[in-house]
Amino acid sequence: MKNLLTALSLLFATSTLVAQEIPSTNLKTLDGQSINIQDAISDEGPTVISFWATWCKPCIKELTAFMDYAIDLEEEVGAKVLAVSIDDSRNSARIAPMVQGQGWEYTVLLDENQDLKRNLGIVNVPFTLVLNKEGEVVWKHSGYSPGDEEELAEVVEEVAAGYDPSH
Repeated sequence: MKNLLTALSLLFATSTLVAQEIPSTNLKTLDGQSINIQDAISDEGPTVISFWATWCKPCIKELTAFMDYAIDLEEEVGAKVLAVSIDDSRNSARIAPMVQGQGWEYTVLLDENQDLKRNLGIVNVPFTLVLNKEGEVVWKHSGYSPGDEEELAEVVEEVAAGYDPSH
């Protein structure tokens, strides 16, 4: 019973909604251009924001596992995936080669000072958000276990269909 309660509390802690919008924060593109996160969010469909780092093995596994789903969701429901690296400026030279080597087709943004991560109260990576087309956070998930990418794909489909997975 204690294990069940622990599992349930962990589930609620990692997947619950706290009504929130993404704060206006400037990030960098891989080619060094400045972009506001607000301008990167889709207004036509759901947006997935995955916070990751080059040194985070679960982050890399999650982004790799989600790649095929992301391509399908982009084509089918207009979803957009933003992979936001929290690597600092010393490690930022590693990001582009890793993205290319992994074959990720995500839009990759750099949060070198971790301003966006801090503004959202994110403690650990990987951390994934799903936004509706109004830019409101409707789902959050911390950590990665194999199979989480399937749940994420289902949530994105629900949000695209107009459902709110937080209820």
